[in-house]
Amino acid sequence: MTSLSTDVLRDLAPDGRLRAAINFGNPVLAQRDAQGKPQGVAPELARELAKSLSVSLELVPFQGAGEVVAAASRAAWDVAFLAIDPARAAGIAFTAPYVVIEGTYIVRDDSPLRQIDDFDRAGVRIAVGKGAAYDLFLTRTLKLAELVRAETSAAALELFVARRLEAAAGVRQPLVHYAATHPGLRVIDGRFTAIEQAAATPKGREAGLAYLSQFIEEMKATGFVADRLQRSGQRDVAVAPPA
Repeated sequence: MTSLSTDVLRDLAPDGRLRAAINFGNPVLAQRDAQGKPQGVAPELARELAKSLSVSLELVPFQGAGEVVAAASRAAWDVAFLAIDPARAAGIAFTAPYVVIEGTYIVRDDSPLRQIDDFDRAGVRIAVGKGAAYDLFLTRTLKLAELVRAETSAAALELFVARRLEAAAGVRQPLVHYAATHPGLRVIDGRFTAIEQAAATPKGREAGLAYLSQFIEEMKATGFVADRLQRSGQRDVAVAPPA
């Protein structure tokens, strides 16, 4: 690890505590246990980072990635766990990824949409969580299909059902879980994008970013990320390769 300098502490814990944004809209990375306590790989990384900095930790909860991104301009957090996306790069700096997850679609069993290439058609309405990584990707890449935005990824699934839209887009694991608990739905094989999840800090905190980047590489190399994914039940999620 990079030595712990006053510049690192100024960047990552400016008031003597680490404020870590936790996005509960992505259940692959963060969940709540039976007592409501944050668990999963993102909260565990935040706890380990605070320990390495020898500072206290404040977990700042959000219900969607778009909310996390918007809060960066208010200096509401010092570290976050977000998907890398060029639309976010103006105000946020990212480490290399620590996890790679798939973006795909959910449809009704009787839908004629069978594979990823079927979806970019006129008349296909796709529910998405506003500001999520897959929303940003599909906004750039779809030419004919219509995106219908909800405030969160969970709300997008409810919107898909309530308005009988043709599909919803999202992270594969929560889509599979939703289909398993809602008969008559199926998840499309394949992916429209690989979503690289990384640690992040507001732009301009160069010493903090360097420390954070080395921290993430160490957490991958030691097996910490893989172990915390396993512990939180995310056994089919891929740890990103070394940077």
